[in-house]
Amino acid sequence: MDPNPSPLPEPAPSTAGRIVLAATPIGNTGDASARLVELLGTADIVAAEDTRRLHRLVQSLGVTVAGRVISYHEHNEATRTAELLDQVRAGSTLLMVTDAGMPAVSDPGFRLVEGAVAAGLTVTAVPGPSAVLTALALSGLPTDRFCFEGFLPRKAGERASRLADLAGERRTMVFFEAPHRLEAMLRALRERFGPDRPIAVCRELTKTYEEVIRGTVGELLTWAEENEVRGEIAVVLGGAPEQAAGTPEDHVAAVNELVNQGIRLKEAVAAVADDARVSKRELYSAVLAAR
Repeated sequence: MDPNPSPLPEPAPSTAGRIVLAATPIGNTGDASARLVELLGTADIVAAEDTRRLHRLVQSLGVTVAGRVISYHEHNEATRTAELLDQVRAGSTLLMVTDAGMPAVSDPGFRLVEGAVAAGLTVTAVPGPSAVLTALALSGLPTDRFCFEGFLPRKAGERASRLADLAGERRTMVFFEAPHRLEAMLRALRERFGPDRPIAVCRELTKTYEEVIRGTVGELLTWAEENEVRGEIAVVLGGAPEQAAGTPEDHVAAVNELVNQGIRLKEAVAAVADDARVSKRELYSAVLAAR
């Protein structure tokens, strides 16, 4: 138990409103939920990543927005969050929408939720379309364990560093990428993970020209080099294959390295044995025999 726990936020007054994060269609407007449609017509405030995109959405849905519409995006969320929280604290229902998918997931919204949680305000969500989950489901790659990595850094050195951190990742990985940077991304993936790692490139999900290209990193790099790639892109990459356990003798050096760092021998053996999937007793004996 933490002897000095952080104080809990003061509960919001009973008259306070709420924040609703609502997922919007990622392509096909027919995917809009009935709850989204209802809230667009009843919320006191609609905070939109792009008010023009919101206008097109409500037109296609045949909805009239009754509340005040304000822009809320990455360039103004730091300054506008406090104002919005004050409105919610005063009793307003605030609907947060982004251009596509769920707010706060690689889109504006996190600052708003963070501030609301700290202030003890109510935050809820209207679930719906997700490019991450749609791409994962269509990829044909394992879905039991996965992680979302968003956009890789644009600069080659920073991108290489991020991929180095993912070298041992065994979960299926989902990325977003701009079409004009896809070729560079696939080339970086080939350099780090090799040409044979399974991968899927998903473009224009739920739209008229939806396309999912599956294969290896090398095959999809060739495809990207030979084609003009357009549309919104999600990339799903297979995780690192499990390595053979090997013999206890193969892991003696790893144990000694931990011991040299000041870790007790038994603890070092236990850590390496668990990671390498070998017998602790046999590894311990191998370490002693090598001394």
